[in-house]
Amino acid sequence: MQSRLEEGKDLATTLRTSPSRPFPSRLLQFFLLFLVIGIGASILSMYMIRHFGINNMALVQSTFMPCFQQPAILMHTMNDIELFWRASFVPRIKSYPFTRVPKIAFMFLTKGPLPMAPLWEKFFEGHEGLYSIYVHSLPSYTADFSPSSVFYERQIPSQVAEWGMMSMCDAERRLLANALLDISNEWFILLSESCIPLQNFSIVYQYISRSQYSFLGAIDEPGPYGRGRYDENMAPEINLTDWRKGSQWFEINRELAVRIVEDTTYYPKLKEFCIPHKCYVDEHYFQTMLTINSPHLLANRSLTYVDWSRGGAHPATFGKDDIKEQFFNKILQNQTCLYNSQPSSLCFLFARKFAPNSLVPLLKIAPEVLGI
Repeated sequence: MQSRLEEGKDLATTLRTSPSRPFPSRLLQFFLLFLVIGIGASILSMYMIRHFGINNMALVQSTFMPCFQQPAILMHTMNDIELFWRASFVPRIKSYPFTRVPKIAFMFLTKGPLPMAPLWEKFFEGHEGLYSIYVHSLPSYTADFSPSSVFYERQIPSQVAEWGMMSMCDAERRLLANALLDISNEWFILLSESCIPLQNFSIVYQYISRSQYSFLGAIDEPGPYGRGRYDENMAPEINLTDWRKGSQWFEINRELAVRIVEDTTYYPKLKEFCIPHKCYVDEHYFQTMLTINSPHLLANRSLTYVDWSRGGAHPATFGKDDIKEQFFNKILQNQTCLYNSQPSSLCFLFARKFAPNSLVPLLKIAPEVLGI
């Protein structure tokens, strides 16, 4: 196409510099030039429609337009195979030919409503252009956020996700893939409807953007709930020494997000041999895969605080009676971890699980305790 355009420019130059010719001959040359351009555009359009479908043409064009920004409306007709393929595109030249402000993609994995939305609204206020939001809910749920909300029309095409099943990891990969379509998204945080921020947006952005590592817990646990869940049929792709366990709530960079979306090696093994009542795949899949191929990029801890001290298969749920300054002091002040290989007391940026009735006291205490 480019060569034909150049030929057209040469032709136009010739027409301007050559001796005067009869009017019909000049008109015919212009007609032939536009005919060539029109045929080329038609061939290109037919090729794109054939490979991407008419319904996805707007998304294809917006994905490859110079600004590389994702459309404001997230709904599309791609299935997971098409979506993951599209999301796996990686620029080979690392310097961008346009001004790129790196953003954090906040990905909410929910069943339905977001009861903590008013608190998150305050968290995001005033920081437009530094974040994007994606919500994966049950397909039957329709959100009713107002047009002024940061959550308005931020739902992605979703499917049912069941606890302990590979469909849960599918939902997480689906969130990552949709977020990867926006080239400005550099960091990706997985959250639930019961999560809250523990710091204001500025601290969260600086903490994540300055980190040399991604935050995903992946430990080698020798007991029945760690190595005991390993199935030898996963070898040779996954050996017992590779097997890891950790929280599903992660923060990862773009490089690791692409590796998760493009994976076809470890997914089949986990789907077949890590099944409920014996193995819970959301605690092992990403943790094991990234430990095998990218251990040097992991901080090996989560940024989301949970309390397992009450026992049971699920962490503690905090209600309105828990929302006191002393409660947050325990989370925010009595911690020690490594940040960029140096000791730090700031270890958690988010926390869960918070019941809906905790929202009102959270909104009251947030300005003083959370800086929101």
